Amino acid sequence: MALIDLINNDIKEAMKAKEKERLEALRAVKAELLLLKTAAGASDEISDADGVKLLQKMVKQRKESAGIYKEQNREDLFAQEMAQISYIQPYLPQQMTDDELTVAVREIIARVGATSAKEMGKVMGVATKELAGKVEGKLISEKVKSLLA
Repeated sequence: MALIDLINNDIKEAMKAKEKERLEALRAVKAELLLLKTAAGASDEISDADGVKLLQKMVKQRKESAGIYKEQNREDLFAQEMAQISYIQPYLPQQMTDDELTVAVREIIARVGATSAKEMGKVMGVATKELAGKVEGKLISEKVKSLLA
């Protein structure tokens, strides 16, 4: 089932169950998906990879907002952002653990032949393509830095 169809079905369920916060989060996802679908130069269908990228972007934005709200002691807004994250994350693929990420990055470093931090760009190019959707780019970058140092 396509992501947009899955979101539509879950919106209906949230409406029936009168889950206001979940409904709000799912409607935001649907709005972003429709914007992506109707953007200039976009095809009529949204690929799974594009959908995952969009969802990751939405989660990242909410995490950043939640961090700002936490710093400013706005617990109400912080809780709202965290709730939205919890409703969006189930649509993302299972994230890699730190150990799995280490193994994957070491394998990529060996394949690319990188030996120093100067070659981080080569490793990052391959790693971000191969690990897209499985790990945040920031975590990949930190792992590559630590392994090449």
